[in-house]
Amino acid sequence: VQLQASGGGLVQPGGSLRLSCAASGSIFSRNDMGWYRQAPGNERELVAAITGAGSRNYVDSVKGRFTISRDNAKKTVYLQMNSLKPEDTAVYYCYAWVVGNRYWGQGTLVTVSS
Repeated sequence: VQLQASGGGLVQPGGSLRLSCAASGSIFSRNDMGWYRQAPGNERELVAAITGAGSRNYVDSVKGRFTISRDNAKKTVYLQMNSLKPEDTAVYYCYAWVVGNRYWGQGTLVTVSS
């Protein structure tokens, strides 16, 4: 299983970005996927997750601003991020659970700054 994350960049506070995570290999619609982030000096934290059944879960700090979704035909999970704040600045990593193992994408940097 390989995961390719993209979509990061520099955005002003209040702006939006959409992250994508394209999967390849033995991954199916029933696999749970999601996004973590890690800011400098901080531990990696779970931002959003989506199960194979489509249930979504978010960390409190992004509820109402971020939306996770998936396109099973494209084996891709998305993270739509709106109303971005400077504290959202971090490297964002996508992951997928496959047969008891968690696989990681390479990370994409999101910088929220004026």
